[in-house]
Amino acid sequence: MTGTWVPFCNWPAGSVAAMDDGGAAAIEVCDLTVRYGDLTAVDGLSFTAAPGAITALLGPNGAGKTTTVAALEGFHRPDSGTVRILGLDPIAQRADLLPRIGAMLQQPGVHTGLRPLEALELYAAFYDDPADPRALLEEVGLADRVGTSFRRLSGGEQQRLSLALALVGKPEVAFLDEPTAGVDVEGRRLIRRRISQLRDEGVAVLLTTHDLDDVERLADHVVIIDAGRVVAAGTPAELMSGTDHDELRFGAPAGLPTADLTTLLGVEVVEDQPGEYVARSVGTPVMIAALASWLAERDLALADLRAGRQRLEDVFVRLTGERTVAAPDPSATRGRRRRRR
Repeated sequence: MTGTWVPFCNWPAGSVAAMDDGGAAAIEVCDLTVRYGDLTAVDGLSFTAAPGAITALLGPNGAGKTTTVAALEGFHRPDSGTVRILGLDPIAQRADLLPRIGAMLQQPGVHTGLRPLEALELYAAFYDDPADPRALLEEVGLADRVGTSFRRLSGGEQQRLSLALALVGKPEVAFLDEPTAGVDVEGRRLIRRRISQLRDEGVAVLLTTHDLDDVERLADHVVIIDAGRVVAAGTPAELMSGTDHDELRFGAPAGLPTADLTTLLGVEVVEDQPGEYVARSVGTPVMIAALASWLAERDLALADLRAGRQRLEDVFVRLTGERTVAAPDPSATRGRRRRRR
């Protein structure tokens, strides 16, 4: 990235922060508001994303993630507030910005008869200095699928090709939407490794996903939104440790007598969800030994044991609440074409 600019947002103390090193943010969202009639999809949202870092934008369905990303990509004009990518307005300066960004969509829009190399060569033709298509195919593990039409690729292979298409222009900012959805274990590892490499290359990655395992493994910074507003932000470690109580979590058969466990351990034990138990206390060696002995006497398996911090999923559910029916993000139903010069 070249050039610097004065941040346009007057960030209040304690807000989702400016860059710690004093450098310019790759993505700036300042008081963004987007409405669809009477529905406010994004409500005064502010956050930044740094170059050479992976920022995860999380939220339940209907939280405003898709609308926010659509505004950043220039597909929605804000009703109020401002967004900038690399210091540029994604609508007013669209022609200057497009060669510098890449987007991985859940449905890449590739003609079903195209082969992977053909698709990459076609997309590469839109850029002045594209990545080598064959090298990209190697990076995403599709070198042996060069002659296979898109329609005959597996869902996971199509995802890998979608990632390659997003990277063929050597973007400075990459928007990755559910990059490992429907991908097998080997493919997930490959995609995660390539995303990590983007960080090393200085690319600003904005990751939107429901896979919190991906976030824990990849993200440098996490922004959780709900109802179009930021409800928490920080590193994964900060969010998982940011609680006013210590706890011991363990997995065991569902329906255990929590009253007996409370008496045994000397702290309240609750079944947070079927087969998932929480003791509201530090997991001391004595407590863990007592729990293990109690289960062993009853020939009950201990599925897992986690002490000292919550999982990111626990934080997410606590902040946003469990939702059985989520309001749709209106922009999620509107087609977005991949941008070309």
